[in-house]
Amino acid sequence: MKHPKFNYNEEFANIQEVQAGTSKLLDRAAKRGTYIRVIKNSKPIGVLMPNETFERLTEDLLALSSPPYLQAIAQARKEKKRYSSKQVKKMLGLE
Repeated sequence: MKHPKFNYNEEFANIQEVQAGTSKLLDRAAKRGTYIRVIKNSKPIGVLMPNETFERLTEDLLALSSPPYLQAIAQARKEKKRYSSKQVKKMLGLE
């Protein structure tokens, strides 16, 4: 099954819905590219997300915490030269 791009839209399900049909909720989230926040007594207690979403999230977190990436950020923050958003768009060929 082809999954849509994850769109960070949140859906909600109460604990009874989760207990009655976790697979159905996960299938729905996968098709819609969302995640489901689980609610009990009007309070969030957890999140259901399709495995593909979890794998992409984990991969992103690992990449963002890699030493070379963090060093590049630290070095960039030390530099004095700054660019406007217009300049960045031009450099990236977006204008």
